[in-house]
Amino acid sequence: MNLRLTGIGAGVLVILSLPLAGAIAGPEFAGPDDGKGGGLFSTLGLSDSSRTSPKPSAPAAAPTPQAAGPERPGPIEQPRTDSRCGPELSSPHGVEAQTCILVGEGQTWGRSYYRNTSGRALDAVLTVMGPAGRTVQILCAVGAGDEPGLCETPKENSAGAPDSYSAVAEFAVPDDEGKLLLRSGSNSPAPADG
Repeated sequence: MNLRLTGIGAGVLVILSLPLAGAIAGPEFAGPDDGKGGGLFSTLGLSDSSRTSPKPSAPAAAPTPQAAGPERPGPIEQPRTDSRCGPELSSPHGVEAQTCILVGEGQTWGRSYYRNTSGRALDAVLTVMGPAGRTVQILCAVGAGDEPGLCETPKENSAGAPDSYSAVAEFAVPDDEGKLLLRSGSNSPAPADG
């Protein structure tokens, strides 16, 4: 009788200690295989070599400013990107576009958002013009589908105020004549009403 009572008491003690063990372990209770490198066993110093993965021999990287402070729930904050866009334009040939200059983290680049409903593949040339005659140009293939897309130049180090940059996207038929269907600019005036 005494042996049964001891067994039942031990079982109740184990069951009641599990929430306490979870509270001690904190958010890393999921174990060492969850990518956090922690777990209850390593927290208590009872690490079993069969349970843990081998430790990397490379030195640990310096903590980032975000990792040094307390963790905040939610997504990581992205760097701010400012944009200056021209109006949304459309042509009777079935091309819609809007062209922008983007500035962020000391870099400037151009982007054109487009939609091609013409039923044929087109070529788009996006040109970014900056101060002192600096120019970046890229050719983008525009598919014949009805889905929206974008064409973007590589990011370049800024060499002046954002106002000193402008971008122009030209959409044309990819043949020998290259008939221009639409030209869209980042600093185009808004169309007048009426």
